[in-house]
Amino acid sequence: MTIIKRGQVRRTETPNAVMTTLASPTLGGAERSLWRVDMAPAQSGPQHRFDSEQIWTALSGAATVELEDVAHVLEAGDTIVIPADLPRRILADPGAGFVAIVTAAPQARATMADGTDRGVPAWIS
Repeated sequence: MTIIKRGQVRRTETPNAVMTTLASPTLGGAERSLWRVDMAPAQSGPQHRFDSEQIWTALSGAATVELEDVAHVLEAGDTIVIPADLPRRILADPGAGFVAIVTAAPQARATMADGTDRGVPAWIS
C-alpha cells in the first residue's frame, strides 16, 4: 500500500492545461496512472490520439470533447470513456473552464494529428 501525500504530487504545465499526477508507476508505484487536468476558460488542446483507453470524469466546469470530429459536451459529474486510437480534442468551456480526473495505462503514447509521436507524457509515466 502506498499513500501519496498532497506535497508529493507532480505538476506539469503545458500551453493548454495543468496536469497534476496523483498516482503513476513513478509516483507511488501504481499500475495505472491517475491525474487531474485543470484548463482555464476557453483553453483547448490540439487534436491528437492515445494508444490506450482513457477515462475522464469532469469535476467542475464543462468541456466539449471532439471525438472523430463529433462534439460531445462533458459537464461536472459526467464521465467519458475514450477508446484507444480515437482522434480527440478537448475544449474548455469559455466561461467556466474545465477540471477533470483522468486515468489511463501508464505507458500511453500520444500521437499528434500529423502523425508526430509525442511519446508518453510526463504526467502519465
